[in-house]
Parts: sequence; structure tokens; C-alpha cells
Amino acid sequence: MTELKPLSQKQLYRACVLKDLPFRNTDALEPLNEIVGQDRAREAVRFALAMPHNGYNVYALGRSGLGKRTMMLRYLAHRQESHNPASDWCYVANYDDPRNPRVLKLPAGVGERLRHDVDRLVSRLVKVVPQAFDSDTYQSRLEDLKQRFAARQEEALNALAHEAREQGVDLSMTTPGGYRLTALNGNEPHTNESFNALSDEEKRSFEETIRDLEKKLRRVMRQIAEWEEEHAEQQQKLNEETVDHVAAHLIDELSERYSEYDGVPDHFRAMKKDIANNLDIFLEDSEDKAAFAYASMEQRLPRRYRINLLVSRQDQSVPVVVEDNPTYHNLFGFIETVTYKGTVYTDFSLIRPGSLHRANGGYLLMDATKVLEQGFVWDALKRAIRSHEISIHSLERELTLSGTISLEPEAVPLDVKLVLFGDRETWLLLQEYDPEFAELFRVTADFENEMPRTSDSQMLYAKFIASLCQDKGLLPCSKQAVARVIEYSSRLAEHQNRLSLQAVDIANVLREADFHARGNGGQGIDPEHVDQALVSADYRNGRIRDEFLQGFSDGSMLLSFSGGAVGQVNGLSVLSTGGYEFGLPNRISATCQYGDGDVIHIERDVKLSGSIHSKGVMILSAWLSSRFAREQPMPLTATLTFEQSYAEIDGDSASLGELCAIVSALAEQPVRQDIAVTGSVNQHGDVQPVGGLNEKVEGFLDACVARGDTQTKAVILPASNVQNLMLAKRVREAVREHGFQVYAVSRIEEALELMLGLAVGEPDTNGRYPADSLYGRVEERLAELRRRQDDEKSD
Repeated sequence: MTELKPLSQKQLYRACVLKDLPFRNTDALEPLNEIVGQDRAREAVRFALAMPHNGYNVYALGRSGLGKRTMMLRYLAHRQESHNPASDWCYVANYDDPRNPRVLKLPAGVGERLRHDVDRLVSRLVKVVPQAFDSDTYQSRLEDLKQRFAARQEEALNALAHEAREQGVDLSMTTPGGYRLTALNGNEPHTNESFNALSDEEKRSFEETIRDLEKKLRRVMRQIAEWEEEHAEQQQKLNEETVDHVAAHLIDELSERYSEYDGVPDHFRAMKKDIANNLDIFLEDSEDKAAFAYASMEQRLPRRYRINLLVSRQDQSVPVVVEDNPTYHNLFGFIETVTYKGTVYTDFSLIRPGSLHRANGGYLLMDATKVLEQGFVWDALKRAIRSHEISIHSLERELTLSGTISLEPEAVPLDVKLVLFGDRETWLLLQEYDPEFAELFRVTADFENEMPRTSDSQMLYAKFIASLCQDKGLLPCSKQAVARVIEYSSRLAEHQNRLSLQAVDIANVLREADFHARGNGGQGIDPEHVDQALVSADYRNGRIRDEFLQGFSDGSMLLSFSGGAVGQVNGLSVLSTGGYEFGLPNRISATCQYGDGDVIHIERDVKLSGSIHSKGVMILSAWLSSRFAREQPMPLTATLTFEQSYAEIDGDSASLGELCAIVSALAEQPVRQDIAVTGSVNQHGDVQPVGGLNEKVEGFLDACVARGDTQTKAVILPASNVQNLMLAKRVREAVREHGFQVYAVSRIEEALELMLGLAVGEPDTNGRYPADSLYGRVEERLAELRRRQDDEKSD
């Protein structure tokens, strides 16, 4: 029987060597500008953002808390080059088609200046135009036009009236613009009686005369209509001359100032023409206009001529936009409406921008899950990327059959790099179910969960801690506190030679340590503050764990911590409650009886076992058969179960304990109850690594403390898991002071000899084990069962 030695203190915990940290506190360190340990992801981002071709958008892949967004923002903050300079975007009225507002692209900063200048222009026009049309000069010229038109109209009608009177017919006005020809009886019109008294020849003569005069009257009226049109043209020309006299130089001066910008001079020319055609906008000062301006929260200026500055840049820096709520309207913009006196109004000045407008020419960062949760957003986003333009559509029109008239603004050209943050599951779903995803997001930035722990990487991690302290306004960490955080990071990584890159967990510990340091009046964060933060967090989250431990102290959890028992093993498991994990021991029991070679797994049969756990039990059955039933079937039925377990069990980390329980039951050899075991086994008897080692070992110690029995206890775990041990201080103290031991095994035989206290034995040339060995006892038990089977057959 090989003597197995327990692990040493150094193997249970890898402490940080202070000489590897040559600084006094984090104030002496230069903070990192980038996220530590993400070289692969950083290279992917660099490549994607430098690629000028389409489709090289980024999917930042990794668990939440790895600092994906922080890394992107820090990287982009130092990357200010872009394929195209940032621009201002404006919407202006389309005077030919008001439903299709035009878009203007201007250099950064020009849009705000243009809007201000146009507002000043319109403010001046609001004052000077009415004054010009109230002037004596304009009124005199307008009156002259009216008199000339009236004189021509009167002259033509008087000539026709004179001609008619000479023929005995009167021309009179009936309604404004309406005339009537009536036969005269002397100087008075004929009455019905007097006209009927005339001879037929006289009646016929009057009728012919009136018909001829009606033809001439129609010709005169057509002539008057032409003169009226000519008068209107002359009045419009007079208006244009008047407007041109007071406004042209103002508009032309502004047009000249912005002549180098595409579309702006054309807009001013159209604006000057439209002002002359819509003078009532300036001449009518109605209450309705004021009320409408108030309802839309705009200035009391003619909205038709204002500039809707959609996006304004302060400088040429590349825009970086983070959209936390990527709804359809927040991304693509929308068109507001104003309700006034029960009627809904809208115009180009009520167009509002979205995140795509603000990020145009730069980068837009979003959470992939939030994008996919919003209706219509994903398809619209892909459409915008493919078409390279942002179209503002009313989402309500897509959702309803409403025929409401709305605007259709000119599309804004789009040049943006998208960065989506998401987990691997979402990425796989998009790859599987959306064939366009791989075409549009050709670069995946795969963020690491861990990084190697070396002397150099520990120093780099110390700078990372320094950057967290600086960014979040925390007290500086002493060298000893940094070492403690590095050790905690290794525990998070569950590996002595790895460091966790879960930045959010490290930041939380530093924030809470800072809180305790300030509460104690400290000038910096020391290791005791870090320990205080960890203990406090453990206490806050450990209510469920403490309830379980209460079961060990009051005896309601049936578990033995001393002596020996046949077919009864203390297994170790990990429970999770909302992100908080803790370990607890469980009793695994096994019974063996005459049967047909099956291993009955009670949890599996009652559907309380996950597929991985069921697989582990089947591997046990295969190992037993390969070891003890190579030539003859095994006339045995073994039954396995987790005692006092009422929830689903999964994972194969209990298979080593289950196998020990079965062998104990077969050999009828007691198992030590002061030992707990965890580990997975394969068909060849090798012990394989499992997860949650630290929690399992600590959970067994906590159960022993709750029972009040901590002397000479031990835990068996896989030898390949030794590198994963970063045990809590209370476990290391129990090892040093109370004889608590941790054993590492690589073969099932090592665990059996330690737990059952009997050598497994070496087979002879016939493959038989010594009778006084553990395997020899198993063979004897199986031989006895086979003899019984043969006796039953002979009977």
C-alpha cells in the first residue's frame, strides 16, 4: 500500500511575492490606457477599424464584465483618424416639394454658424419686409397699378355701354364681375309688359342686337381677365422688386458667404424666390402662428425658412456614440408632430436625429441583445449598412394601415463603423440564423477571460489596478493590497498560474475596499481593507449557505465526520444562488446485491440527474466490468444515490466518490468518514479534473466547523486540480493548526487505499488479486455471487 502525502501549504495557495512589485503604492505607477490581457481582441479591433472596405464591422465577443466597452472607448479615444472628416447635417425646406425636405452636408462647425446666420436673416426680414410694404413708395406704386388697371377696365366697359345705348340697349352691373344687357324703352329699361307689347319685328331686332352685344361683352371680359392677369404679374413683379430691394442684398450676402458649400447657394436662391411668393408669411401677424410656434417649442419665426440643424460638431474629432437604448427612433431618428386645435401638423423643422446620425463618420457602439430585442431595428440596421444611407421613416406607418400624410426626408449618406457587444450564445445564434450577419460583421473581437500569471503580467496587472483607482477616484492601493487583489484574481480564475480579466469583479472589490479604508480614516487601501471587502461581500451573499450549514450543526443533515461506514462516502458539490457559489458535503451511499450487473442510479431513474452526471455513472459501470468481469458477467446490482438531495444533480465530479462507495459496498470494507472526496474518473481508472475546487474544500471545512469537529479532517481531489487551488485563509489555518489535510490522487486506486485503509493489491500471473487485498475481497464477493447464480441454474 503506497503512502500518500498531503499537499503542502505552498500547494494550497500561491501567494504574490512582494519583491515582484517594485513600487510603494499605485500612485507611483503609470495607469494603463488599454485593457490588460486583451491583445487578441485589440488586434481584431485595430484591423477592423483600419479596414476601409464595407462589412468590416465588429462583434465584441465575451462575457459581461470583461471591459469590452471600456477597451473600445479607450482605443477610440486615442484613434482620431477617419476616412472622412466629421460633418454637420442639416435639413432645409424643399420649396418645390414640401413633403421631401432636402439635406445639406457641411463641415464641422459650419452648420451651427449657418443656422445662426439664417435665424438672424429671417429675424431681420420679419421686420424690414412689412416696413417696405407699408412704405409710401410701395403704396404709391401699388395704387398706380390699381388705377391703371381700373381705368382700362372702365374704359372698355364704358365704350361697350355707349355702343349698346346707341342701339337702344342698357349695360348694367348685376353682381361684382357680372353684367346684364337690357332693351331700353326710351331712357328706361323695358318692363315685361312693355316688351311684350312690342311687335315681333321689334322684339327680333332687340334680340339680335343683344346677341351681338353679348359676344362683344364676352370679348371685353376676356380682355379684362387678361389685363387682370397682367395686373397680378405687375403686382408680383412690384412685390419681387420690393423684396429684392430690402432682402436681396441680405440673402445674396449670406449666399456669397456660404458659396463654397454644396447646395447652400441653391437653397438661398430658392428661398429668395419663395419669400416673394409667400409674402403673407411676413405680412400677416396672426395669433395662430404664434400659438403654433409655442406648441412646437420653436422661436416665433417663419419656420419655412429656418435651418434644422440635425447634427452639429464642435470640431473635426471622430464621433464615438454609445447607444444604451437602441430603439427604432433612437437609432434612425423620427419626425415629431404638433397638435393644434385638434389637427396634427409637422414639417421639416420637426425632424429629429438618431444615434446613426450622431455617429455618422465615426463609430456606434451598442449591445447586441438590446438591438435584437427591439422590433424592426435589426432589419432596418442591416438595410442602412448595406445601402450606406439613413432614411427616416415613420414606424407607425409600418405598423398600421393609417393613411396619414407624413414627410419623406431625403436620405442622409451613411459612413459608420458598428461595434456590437454580446456573448457567445448570441453570436452563435446570429451566425446560424442570419446569413447576412457574417457578411456585415466580418471581424470578431474575442475577449479573453484570463491571462497568464507571471512576474511581468503581475506588474501589468498592478498598472491595471492603478488605472481603476484613477478612473474611479479611489484611494491608492499599497503594494501589499495590490498583491492581495492579484491573489483574489487568481482565485476568480480558479488557477494559480492565471489571472482573471473579469474587470467588473476587480473594480467592485476595489470600490468596497476604498469604502472601508475611508471609513477607517485611511489614506490608502491596505490588504486588510481588501480582506474586509471580501469578507463583507461573502457575508452579504451567504444567507442560503448559512442555512445549509445550520443543518449540519443541528443534526438535520445526516453526515458522519468520524469513524467508518460501509458504502457511504462524503462527496462534495457546489451550489449556486444568483451568482454566489459555495460548496457543501453530501452523503453518497451505495448498496450491492445479487442481480444482473446493472448500476442503478436512483437520481437518473427519477429524473433528478443531468445528462453529464448520468454519463459519469455509466462510466463507473464500464470500469467495474472491465476490472472484475472480463471473462464472466457480473451477477451484481449496485444502487447509488445522493442522500437528502431533492434537486437536480448534474456534473461528473461525484463519480470518484460514487465508485469508492460501490467498491466499499462490494468489499464490505468501511470508508473513512473524516474524508470528503471529489473528482471524475474515466473507464481506465484515471482521476480527471473537476471545477469548483476551492468552494468544495472550504464547504467541507465549514460543515466540520458547524458540527464542531475540525480535527484531522481531509479532502481528496484530482492531482491535476492542484494548480486550481487558491484556498481561503481559514482553510490554510486549519491545515497548519488543526491537522486538516488535502490529498491529490491521479488514480482510483490511490483514493480507494486512502479512504478504505486497505491496499487494492497486485494481480498475479492469472490476474487474481490477493485474498486480503481490497480488490481480492471484491473478487471473492463476486465469486460468491456467481456460485449462487450457478446453484440457482442447477436447481
